[in-house]
Amino acid sequence: MVNVTYGALLTSSDGSYTFEPLGTDIISTLKGETSAFDPGDIAWVLTSAALIVFMMPGLGYLYSGLARRKNALSMLFLSLVSLGIVSFQWFFIGYSLVFSETGGTFFGDGKNVGFRQVLERPVPETNGKLPEIVFATYQLMFACLVPAVLLGAAAERSRILPAMLFIFAWTTLVYDMLAHWIWSVNGWAYKWGILTPVPLLVDAGGVPVEIASGTAGLAYSYFIGKRRGYGTERVAFKPSNVSHVVLGTVFLWVGWLGFNGGSCFAASLKAALAIFNTNLAGAVGGVVWLIMDFRLERKWSMVGFCTGAIAGLVAITPAAGFVGAPASALVGLVSAAVSNLATRLKVSMRVDDPMDIFAVHALAGVVGVLMTGLFAQSSVAANDGFSEIDGGWMDRNWVQLGKQVAWAAVGLGWTFVVTYAIMFVINLIPGCHFRSTEEAEIVGMDEVELGEFVADYAFHQRDLEGLFDAHELSRFNSVTKHHLTSSNPYAYRSRRYSSSPAPNRNLPPTMPRGGAAVGDLTENEKARARSASRDRGRSRPRSATPGGMDRVDEVHSADEVELKTVRKEGGSTSGESSDISQKKE
Repeated sequence: MVNVTYGALLTSSDGSYTFEPLGTDIISTLKGETSAFDPGDIAWVLTSAALIVFMMPGLGYLYSGLARRKNALSMLFLSLVSLGIVSFQWFFIGYSLVFSETGGTFFGDGKNVGFRQVLERPVPETNGKLPEIVFATYQLMFACLVPAVLLGAAAERSRILPAMLFIFAWTTLVYDMLAHWIWSVNGWAYKWGILTPVPLLVDAGGVPVEIASGTAGLAYSYFIGKRRGYGTERVAFKPSNVSHVVLGTVFLWVGWLGFNGGSCFAASLKAALAIFNTNLAGAVGGVVWLIMDFRLERKWSMVGFCTGAIAGLVAITPAAGFVGAPASALVGLVSAAVSNLATRLKVSMRVDDPMDIFAVHALAGVVGVLMTGLFAQSSVAANDGFSEIDGGWMDRNWVQLGKQVAWAAVGLGWTFVVTYAIMFVINLIPGCHFRSTEEAEIVGMDEVELGEFVADYAFHQRDLEGLFDAHELSRFNSVTKHHLTSSNPYAYRSRRYSSSPAPNRNLPPTMPRGGAAVGDLTENEKARARSASRDRGRSRPRSATPGGMDRVDEVHSADEVELKTVRKEGGSTSGESSDISQKKE
């Protein structure tokens, strides 16, 4: 039975209530307790939830733009499929594990499985300002977003089926646990006072969202290993579509305003300040990263600005509703600088983190959690009219920083260990190995896993034709419509579809349709061209932008060389590429 009506609830001097039917408040009389919900607050939180939905295709566009084109659609796919899988998980068991009112200190229970009794109950985590169905919907978007962030680590070499199983298991065992500890009124971290003993949800997710996703991304990258050719001059991992990177960043930036502003759970001054702080930190982070990359490259990087902005947005997430504007600018500056420098860690750690998720999300999240302990102010938190906190060092609450450090360490440790364990178990299931085959990796995840492409199929088909026909697989090159008469791999290759700009720069004027008259080069000229290409790759400053450390000019077309090597070493390791080549004949 629904115990809800609409009107105005007026309180008299003796504490009794008077109901006015012409009002607009939503009145709940559940279990004999009368509560009033402001439609404006409900509208704001639901709007914020809708903004967060835009962050998932935003991540997809960001990752697809940073990945090589043959893997771009798989990144969009994983970002959106996370929304579908986690929506079911949240309805079935996730919400109950996190926010059940009868849950324990470490784990929730099954009281709200299948969204039982989730409708009009006032939610204590929001000081009773929202009905539970609105709160649950908003929290659903958080849960959907986190796996989408970490799966950037799967780029270019992970199979999709085990990744989908991983999304469900990881959300249940990692995200739900962390969220229960810090966001449920029954959680141990909530009770311990990670910043405050009263509603903490203005902390929009420093540990459950940012640190957890970044650390899980590191574990994922470590488990599945490096991409083929990573760390060599044979492969240049360059962004395939910078316009997608920009579009994805814009989606993320707009969504982040709802992400942090909606976490105040009211249309209040605190929400307005949280939005301003979020935008400021992102802007400062983008400029700082841009300058740090310019110091190395002597060129302005669009990808660098986008990456720095995301680092700033990540770091301000736990602090947006607790700190003032000057502190927000400082958070953006420090987080971008730390993340920029930390991108070099993957070299010493020998981990291939394609999107620098650990540096940009986990470490920037740590910066945000710690700086919240320094700069949080009780006067700022009180702008919503009900939050009371002890503040951080700005309010002489010296123990708060230690609590923030401990909480960040718990998030890092729990996430890495459990993530690795989940992957280990799933990998044992027949047919669910995470790592793709060598030949599938060379051809691309879009072709092998999806059979669809981010661009028109004709363009991809021409690439594949050139890929297979440029060597001994066929003596006829269907891209240029010429038979190859030279053993040189660049003979009559199409300039338009070459993945290596170096040969095209050093060869003489092109033949019709973009082919190069390679036969006109002397052996000395060919050697000098290859040497110059290698020297450019070695001497070029290495940017901190994702993929930037590998942005060197290719001496050979990576796809062609790798596929040729795989075929010589023992033939195709999967049937996909062989089928593709047969289709072209």
